[in-house]
Amino acid sequence: MSLPSLFISHGSPMLALQPGASGPALARLASQLPRPRAIVVVSAHWESRELRVGSAAKPDTWHDFRGFPAELYRVQYPAPGEPQLAGEIMHLLVQAGLTAQLDVERPRDHGAWVPLTLMYPQADIPVVQVSLPSQHGPALQRQVGQALAGLRTQGVLLIGSGSITHNLGELDWQAGPEQIEPWAQAFRDWIVGQLIEQDYAALQDYRRQAPFAARNHPSDEHLLPLFFAQGAGGQFKVEHSGFTLGALGMDIYSFT
Repeated sequence: MSLPSLFISHGSPMLALQPGASGPALARLASQLPRPRAIVVVSAHWESRELRVGSAAKPDTWHDFRGFPAELYRVQYPAPGEPQLAGEIMHLLVQAGLTAQLDVERPRDHGAWVPLTLMYPQADIPVVQVSLPSQHGPALQRQVGQALAGLRTQGVLLIGSGSITHNLGELDWQAGPEQIEPWAQAFRDWIVGQLIEQDYAALQDYRRQAPFAARNHPSDEHLLPLFFAQGAGGQFKVEHSGFTLGALGMDIYSFT
């Protein structure tokens, strides 16, 4: 059994309660895939200085945000961890020449649990998180994906969870799904174009080459999981596309 790697734009934490168009898309994608034996997630919300691998057997659900309705803080995602898989991931990273450490204390952030509540709501598949050393940029994330790509043939689903666009300061909280800022659309379309052309050098240089790069990503962390997913996978496919709040891209991509 071979699974794809995925890039998921996880949107606002409220996606867990208000799934919009993304929720059915994530549920449909999960139903079409073979059931994973485990899931590995690189989330934009676990930035670190060095690579770390979550090795807790029962990670807590971390509500790592403020100012949302009380109902959201009651959402739990009690999927187990898998320390044995965490050790295997460490071995694969070291084999690839990368330095990493196990982290038994890290709870599960919303970049991981929010999309998983929509994909696998039973929370009965083990989930291991790998951190995002964002200061090392796209190249390291592609290396991490390549190092872990073999897990796909062992029934492990690899997910990069971030956002295709992520400028929270320019969101229009009144905008409907049909209202899309041209600068956000242009950036999204450029990224998709490079993925179709397999121009990975241009992708890694997106800061200089992509239109409105800094406006769409004032910082790198929400785009970097895309490079993990691409590095771990193969043929590119858009599974879902759309925007919310005028400029927050909700695209979902698979790499088979």
